[in-house]
Amino acid sequence: MKKILSTVLLFSIFGLQIAPVEAALKSGVTETRQAKQAEKAQRKAQEKADKKLYKQVKAKKDLPYKKYRVKNKYDFINMPWWEQMNDPYLTAYIDKAMANNYDLKMATLTVEEYYQGVKLQMANELPSVQAGYGMGLAGIPPVGKNPKRDTIHGMGLPIIASYEADIFLKNHDKTTSAKKAFQASISDERAAYISIVSAVGTIYYNVVRLDKAIELQEEIVNLRKEIYELMVLSHENGVVSTSDMIKANKSYIHGDTELIDLKRQRVEALNKLAVLIGESPANIDSFERIKYDNIKYVANVPKEISSEIIMQRPDYLKAEAMLKKAGIDVRVAKKEFLPTIDILGLALFNSVHLGKLFTTKNMIWSVAGNAMLPLFTGGARIANLKVNKIRLEKALRNYEKTNLVAIQEVNDALYAAKLDNQKLNQNKEHLALENQDFSLTEKKLEQGTISKLDWCQMKENLLVIEKLVASNTLDCLIDEIGIYKVTGAKGGSDDNKQ
Repeated sequence: MKKILSTVLLFSIFGLQIAPVEAALKSGVTETRQAKQAEKAQRKAQEKADKKLYKQVKAKKDLPYKKYRVKNKYDFINMPWWEQMNDPYLTAYIDKAMANNYDLKMATLTVEEYYQGVKLQMANELPSVQAGYGMGLAGIPPVGKNPKRDTIHGMGLPIIASYEADIFLKNHDKTTSAKKAFQASISDERAAYISIVSAVGTIYYNVVRLDKAIELQEEIVNLRKEIYELMVLSHENGVVSTSDMIKANKSYIHGDTELIDLKRQRVEALNKLAVLIGESPANIDSFERIKYDNIKYVANVPKEISSEIIMQRPDYLKAEAMLKKAGIDVRVAKKEFLPTIDILGLALFNSVHLGKLFTTKNMIWSVAGNAMLPLFTGGARIANLKVNKIRLEKALRNYEKTNLVAIQEVNDALYAAKLDNQKLNQNKEHLALENQDFSLTEKKLEQGTISKLDWCQMKENLLVIEKLVASNTLDCLIDEIGIYKVTGAKGGSDDNKQ
């Protein structure tokens, strides 16, 4: 009986130790299997979504590739949009950039390079013909019944024709892929033109901003100098403390330092403008621009921007073209597993005398064909197919990312423009109140109820607000250039202006 109880107790303890371990192992296996199934289901869902997206993009019809070429580059930049700024200096700088900017010249050369690449690939769809001419002289030793050594001479004209029969349209697909690369290069060219003229406009208006800021800062520095001198006189008379006099001196020095910094910024901006328009920075002193006081800014910000405009952005069009190209490249990689069929033709005109060279009697001709199928390439074709499938997936991800980035950039530019306009309106109200306050200050000065020192301090406050309003106004103009850029030179819809 004791043995039976001991045995039951031993097995009970053993079961308590083993059962949780077994349960844990089973649980781990189950969880791993479920995770793999979930991952597999997610991967299949992604592949299904990718195929659907690719079909949608592939269904969009393209123009013949030659029609994508743009001879008049002003079509890229929507020149009437810039002309509505009513600034002849700005449009003149844009004209110079269009003619002289080296980045734009390189972008145009890149397009021409891809265009010739299409021509090069199209040549592979056509037969190739080669011709040559040769002469020879040979001495033959005595052979058989001929006791004398013979010397023979002759000439030959071989003409060889070869053609790869594109039964499976592999070469045609390669040409289509080259056309998509050419189409993408045109989108890059358009993006370059939009980017350069946007940079010209932005830097130009930053220079105008700095001109006004320097003008107002010079007035502020003169006022601070006058305030400091009044403080010195007051200190000598025991009216103000030494601490106040030192603060006035520090303010004067700080204002002068800020003026130097603004002048440095203007020189740097003018140097950048010179590079953009293809001129030497040594000529920046002759660069003309509109005065801030002559700018009549009117808010021209759209309430919303249509998605159709976003779809016309160069980066969007390029991503779409590269996605189509990647799909074609996968198709080409699959066709590399099919046989290659070649047709060869030979015509050899051979004669001792030149006059008899082109006679059918002395002509040798042949026509032949072959089909070649590589049986073993060390896995190169399989790897090539996998590489192109990866590139297709990357093109899909880039297309999706481009859509998101386009929406983000448009929203950023739109809200920046709206909020900067709100800030400008508030600062204009502030400036109007500051003007009223300063008018009262001038009357008090005339009446002798305030000192010249108080008047100078109120004048400085007014100049600071004027500088802020000027900066806000130019911010709003630059924001509109930002909208122009992110909408692909469209500037927003014309019927949604606020």
